[in-house]
Amino acid sequence: MKKEERVIPYKIYLEESEMPKAWYNVRADMKTKPAPLLNPGTGKPVTKADLAPVFCDELIDQELDNDTRFIEIPEEIRDFYKMYRPSPVVRAYYLEKKLGTPAKIYYKFEGNNTSGSHKLNSAIAQAYYAKKQGLKGVTTETGAGQWGTALSMACAYFGLDCKVFMVKCSYEQKPFRREVMRTYGASVTPSPSTETEIGKKILEEFPGTTGSLGCAISEAVEKAVTNEGYRYVLGSVLNQVLLHQSVIGLEAKAALDKYGVTPDIIIGCAGGGSNLGGLVAPFMGEKLRGEKDYRIIAVEPASCPSFTRGKYAYDFCDTGKVCPLAKMYTLGSGFIPSANHAGGLRYHGMSSILSELYDEGYMEATSVEQTKVFEAAELFARSEGILPAPESSHAIRVAIDEALKCKETGEEKTILFGLTGTGYFDMVAYEKFHNGEMSDYIPTDAELQASLDKLPKLQ
Repeated sequence: MKKEERVIPYKIYLEESEMPKAWYNVRADMKTKPAPLLNPGTGKPVTKADLAPVFCDELIDQELDNDTRFIEIPEEIRDFYKMYRPSPVVRAYYLEKKLGTPAKIYYKFEGNNTSGSHKLNSAIAQAYYAKKQGLKGVTTETGAGQWGTALSMACAYFGLDCKVFMVKCSYEQKPFRREVMRTYGASVTPSPSTETEIGKKILEEFPGTTGSLGCAISEAVEKAVTNEGYRYVLGSVLNQVLLHQSVIGLEAKAALDKYGVTPDIIIGCAGGGSNLGGLVAPFMGEKLRGEKDYRIIAVEPASCPSFTRGKYAYDFCDTGKVCPLAKMYTLGSGFIPSANHAGGLRYHGMSSILSELYDEGYMEATSVEQTKVFEAAELFARSEGILPAPESSHAIRVAIDEALKCKETGEEKTILFGLTGTGYFDMVAYEKFHNGEMSDYIPTDAELQASLDKLPKLQ
């Protein structure tokens, strides 16, 4: 062995003292900032006063801050992080061997907590700021249930009430995820519901609907603004969420730097953008500053392809059209995707930050069919011993595809992807796959256009 070579362990851990002490705000390094949220009533950029009835005060400051590069993580949040962070970066040696690829594959594993996903990184931050403000509780939506589970844990930790509107098809597919939320004291309602005026309206317009994240968001916002002492919190899409999730990328980069490993390709699944944005944040910062270059790939379901088939335009963030307008890649706020098993990736739009970066060419995107995703999930489980979440498996699919390309060309590229969490609450989906009952529904151009035709017309 040459002197300069270092033995890289199977799992790379950081010391507790190496954990990030501040979140990284990638907007500070963006030459073109994300377009501002617009007040749907006035059509003008939202102010803190506009958002105050909906969000916690300090979270609004984080949402609107485009210039502060690093924002200190409060000590109480860092203490909570120590329960499950730093999380490891793992070399997928067995997957590499199974594929026969010269590529080196690494993944950042975020499943080492009861919520089973990365969502806890932002949930605990948002619950902290709600408690600090003296609120009684918070409301939210959840798709596959990871966010709702994480938020219920965080609220239990700080003694806050937690009201969750869960997308109806996921509520039915994932009863155990629902029961974890209830174990932590949250109330869980299938959305759309008859608990809100917006829910009743959606049910009247779309009887028998399986729901969407856009529907659930509308209900959660209505519940927050009509109950004193409550605010709404969101698990993806928003700038503040990508800020909190930057701990994923900061830790991943620090761990790889420790052993002189530089990824050529960075891959993340994309629904609203929380995990992808968090994973790529410090790497994207280097790219924006012209220090290094990386190939960054967003992977979304073919059934809900906001990046690859959506339009970059201002749209409502929710189906009920009560939230601000965001400029993002969108399929239209009225788009209700098929009831597939990638519940956390069933949002009609995408983070404004990631939308701007994608539009400027700093990252690329691809979409994959459901059965191909589960084929990759099964191969990963048999190779690496972890049952991955369906959402994460979108990134696994493309990581495998890129590794197989290296096998064809002989290139020794280094691939990093985000393993956002585990799939132990997703066994209905695995059962459908194993029984040959899983379909690959892809919306037609006509279906997407019908939704896009209803985008708001701004003056």
